[in-house]
Amino acid sequence: HVQLVESGGGSVQAGGSLRLSCTASDDSVSNNCMAWVRQPPGKEREGVGTFFSDGTTNYADSEKGRFIVTKDNAKTTWYLQMTSLKPDDIGMYYCATGVRTDLNKCGFLEGWGQGTQVTVS
Repeated sequence: HVQLVESGGGSVQAGGSLRLSCTASDDSVSNNCMAWVRQPPGKEREGVGTFFSDGTTNYADSEKGRFIVTKDNAKTTWYLQMTSLKPDDIGMYYCATGVRTDLNKCGFLEGWGQGTQVTVS
């Protein structure tokens, strides 16, 4: 099974920016969708953005206009660019790969990494 490794988290002030990376152990998932998921402290995981293999993207309403998901086609690396960060964005961020089950949905997620922590003060 593919392994995903997230990186790029850190601590920023409100209004700041971070870029998270998700690197796959092989290119077997290059044609899959890649979902970014956040888990706030004490809460369940929630989707924040998805990159589909045709280049289309989807975002949770609270992330639209602030977060952008991209993929480096020369690498097996996906990115989550986050801007205008606010305390509500605090949490552990994960990437997971899956298959497109609907126009805006990436399902059957697998390959969860260890996550990368984002803190906003």
